[in-house]
Amino acid sequence: MTARIRRASRFPPSRSIAVAVALAAAVTISGVPVESIQAASPTVPPAALLPEGAVPHTSARDAFDLATARSTSGRDQSRIDVDGCEDVVHGRLAGANADGQGFQSAVPGGQVSELVTRTTNPPDLTAWAAQAARCSQVTVDDAAGTAVSTVTVQPAPAVPGTKTLSYHQLLTLPGQPPELPGLRLRTVAIAADDVLVVLRDAGTTGLDLDALAVAAWQHAAGPLGR
Repeated sequence: MTARIRRASRFPPSRSIAVAVALAAAVTISGVPVESIQAASPTVPPAALLPEGAVPHTSARDAFDLATARSTSGRDQSRIDVDGCEDVVHGRLAGANADGQGFQSAVPGGQVSELVTRTTNPPDLTAWAAQAARCSQVTVDDAAGTAVSTVTVQPAPAVPGTKTLSYHQLLTLPGQPPELPGLRLRTVAIAADDVLVVLRDAGTTGLDLDALAVAAWQHAAGPLGR
């Protein structure tokens, strides 16, 4: 999907909520093409992931490898960027030099993604939060139509010795009426040294994402030798 991102201004007439749903498929933990991955960190063992059952009421829990997910994503997005907003809109937290394992799970009300990575270029989550605040509302244009991304940075869980990030994203159609609330996504990330843990949910899951992210961080510490 080729996308152009611009600052939100006046809203043109609404078309269909399907555009927001289509955009949701593009909002991933990382969107860097596999061919750009160089000098990756040591492999993340599957044991670093949350044990099965840690996320309540999960079904269809599908494992994925970060490099494989990048190579098979089929996305051909443009790199047209407005002050870094493309990475914020698409939720790209894991950089190019990252190796990771994760799960995507169906839960009541939506789905949740878990990712643990090692990277030679860890993200500065404080700077990322500031950028997300600057990209609080942008309009996304692609072949499917136009949608609006609204991002709100929230207080993140405090984890000693780490940087943390929490934000809420809403994808809507321009001019969408209040009775059609759009697609809601939440992201919580924890990073220190070469390790990054990201949890993201989509929909109205009702999950305590902060607590799950902290649990994932603590669980990953042993297998990753922290």
